[in-house]
Amino acid sequence: MVKAVVAGAAGGIGQPLSLLLKLSPLVDELALYDVVNTPGVAADLSHISSKAKVTGYLPANDGARAAFKDADIIVIPAGIPRKPGMTRDDLFNINAGIVKGLIEVAAEVAPKAFILVISNPVNSTVPISAEVLKAAGVFNAQRLFGVTTLDIVRAETFVAEIVGKAIPQELTVPVIGGHSGETIVPLFSLVTPSVTIPDEKYDALVNRVQFGGDEVVKAKDGAGSATLSMAYAGYRFAEKLLRAVAGAKGLVEPSYVYLPGVPGGAEIAKKTGVDFFSVPIELGPNGAEKAVDILGDISEKEKKLLEKAITGLTDNIQKGVVFATKPAQK
Repeated sequence: MVKAVVAGAAGGIGQPLSLLLKLSPLVDELALYDVVNTPGVAADLSHISSKAKVTGYLPANDGARAAFKDADIIVIPAGIPRKPGMTRDDLFNINAGIVKGLIEVAAEVAPKAFILVISNPVNSTVPISAEVLKAAGVFNAQRLFGVTTLDIVRAETFVAEIVGKAIPQELTVPVIGGHSGETIVPLFSLVTPSVTIPDEKYDALVNRVQFGGDEVVKAKDGAGSATLSMAYAGYRFAEKLLRAVAGAKGLVEPSYVYLPGVPGGAEIAKKTGVDFFSVPIELGPNGAEKAVDILGDISEKEKKLLEKAITGLTDNIQKGVVFATKPAQK
């Protein structure tokens, strides 16, 4: 029996993500939590003729604890969306507080759950989550993931457009680093099957992968950010993890993890100088079974991108750790 939880289930990402999880044959129970509208979303989804039983919870009557209790996997897209002119950093104080509160509940009632953090800024919300779990004495780095899959999904799509590949999902495009702007490092030199990106298109392609979210915010003209593509990306990672936990072999997906706590990660942390970093992760019954070091194979252009990424990441990680460990305001 697999119990999945979506925290932020009534939002722009949460609703389509919950729909996708409801359709998954790997999910037996789906608990939805948000500050508004979750009973309605749950009732709507419960009419779909797939096997997952759906329940909806609100903050009243300790709803978060009831939703999270004994969860196997908790996906967190909760938070406010980015609006035109906002950077991911602008979202920080609101979303950081929301994530911190949710992780505190998870630490108490579902300490062994796999936790997938979507709430931006991921570069900081994952370190916040780690600190909260450490403080509660239940931190397991192999079970905490920052979902960077949208960067990979975009990279697959945009590369396919340039090279004329009809089915983007047939490409594997590693994307490493973090999950905002210049901290995102697409590795076009390591795409499989290999592709050639024309020199005159390289910089624009990198920029499009790094700032694809801005494209969506602009196109929605102030009415939202990337919700549907993010829901798909969150589902893709969750489903791959659930398959791996169930015994499927050879499943690898980049994710933003605490490197020193994942097999193979300490060496990458030494090379990059940061403890939180997205690299391809071999998934298995324990979650993050191995961090795959591909840094030795990258091109000179990619090395320069990586240097910039690490500078930004260092600040983002520190910001998250400081937020998580500062005394509560009275």
